[in-house]
Amino acid sequence: QVQLVESGGGLVQPGGSLRLSCAASGSIFSIYAMGWYRQAPGKQRELVATITKGGSTNYADSVKGRFTISRDNAKNTVYLQMNSLKPEDTAVYYCHADVLTTTWRRDDYWGQGTQVTVAS
Repeated sequence: QVQLVESGGGLVQPGGSLRLSCAASGSIFSIYAMGWYRQAPGKQRELVATITKGGSTNYADSVKGRFTISRDNAKNTVYLQMNSLKPEDTAVYYCHADVLTTTWRRDDYWGQGTQVTVAS
């Protein structure tokens, strides 16, 4: 099995910064894309940013220029640096990984979610 463990959420004032981390562990042979999604109360889960194993990135228009996704392939870890945070960024943030396991099964895995609240 594969586990994704997120950390780094919390309460921050508008204009502030937070850095989320997500470490994958378990029966991992290789990880393809990794990414962050978020879900605000009453809304559907939406893509925030993704990154391929080779480092190609994709961002939602709403976070371009403010958020930066990165990954450390040696540590099976993905990061999300969030700057200039706005109240509308408030949501539960979920980590995602597209994983090829050691049993040659390819599946999507999700973290448990971490709350980010932007408020004064």
